[in-house]
Amino acid sequence: MASDAPLKLMAEDVADLEIIGAAAQDALLRMGDITIDRKQRRFTAIINRFRWEKADGGQTFERVRAAISFEGVLGVKSRRVRPDIPEGLASILSIGFIPDEEPPGGVVRLLLAGGGEIALDVECLDALLMDLGEAWRTPRKPDHEKA
Repeated sequence: MASDAPLKLMAEDVADLEIIGAAAQDALLRMGDITIDRKQRRFTAIINRFRWEKADGGQTFERVRAAISFEGVLGVKSRRVRPDIPEGLASILSIGFIPDEEPPGGVVRLLLAGGGEIALDVECLDALLMDLGEAWRTPRKPDHEKA
């Protein structure tokens, strides 16, 4: 049985980011919960994360509020995303990193259901995923076979 302890994961390399990406897969992201702090060079989003670590084949599933942030952000681009609609929802499919030819910089890609993408140009890989409170039950488990 998985622990009820909140997750706190940090990533400074691609292998670490893969773990964060797995934990954030199928998280629900509200456009109004994205913050881009250009002065601090930080991208932050509050998400409703599906707790895959608790989905052990049973019928009870959980979500938890979590923050995901990236430091050293030099620029942000998006495609098929509507930041002008704060209540707009997206589901995170994956998070990946494409390194520059000159490390340690590169592009962090958040791929969203429906073909949306948020691309963060970063000076280096520096990410954090942290649960923010108590989990709650949800009746549905994301199913990629039905999607």
